[in-house]
Amino acid sequence: MPANYDLLIFDWDGTLSDSIGRIVQAMKLAAIDCDEPVLDDDAVKGIIGLGLPEAIRTLYPHVDDDKVQVFRQHYADRYMALDREPSELFPGVLESLEGFKAAGYQLAVATGKARRGLDRVLKAHGWEDYFQITRGADEARSKPDPLMLEQILRHCGVSAGRALMVGDSAFDLQMARNAGMDCVAVGYGALPLEALRVYEPVLAVEHFSELGAWLARAQ
Repeated sequence: MPANYDLLIFDWDGTLSDSIGRIVQAMKLAAIDCDEPVLDDDAVKGIIGLGLPEAIRTLYPHVDDDKVQVFRQHYADRYMALDREPSELFPGVLESLEGFKAAGYQLAVATGKARRGLDRVLKAHGWEDYFQITRGADEARSKPDPLMLEQILRHCGVSAGRALMVGDSAFDLQMARNAGMDCVAVGYGALPLEALRVYEPVLAVEHFSELGAWLARAQ
């Protein structure tokens, strides 16, 4: 039986939004722009969830700070070109979020996106005021540091034991553990469930709507 929660916190890319393919493509194109090796899809998926500078340094540990900034700009340009129409939400996301709101949960977002990119996609969905709070990677420390979650908890007045983090990457689940928070793994985003079970999620799902059914059993 699931625990009772007051606050549900969601990663964005690969959890709510079907944007993983565009992230991978943009990173590969930015590597070409910067005369760096083009890494395979799995390598790029493995850094999704980190802040962009941390992701670049993980993939290309030999690059200096100046080149990280150049790479970062190329990635941003490439991603914006690919994302002129924002990525669609995964099936079941909109209906489930509406159900969570109706059930009285507070909702929040904790993402590796920078604030500018997050605001752009929230606006595209008409969600500027949809969540109680959203946090991007440039407003805290990169996942898996728990600061982002701690900021959200303080804003919402909720303890870690009454909050649930939902994500598709190892960094999401590590961040939740570092914050003393339960987590849910989704297997349709950056990493398969077999790679996420090591972080001991309280639930592992292959479709977003499974979360709502599980939470309903606690009502």
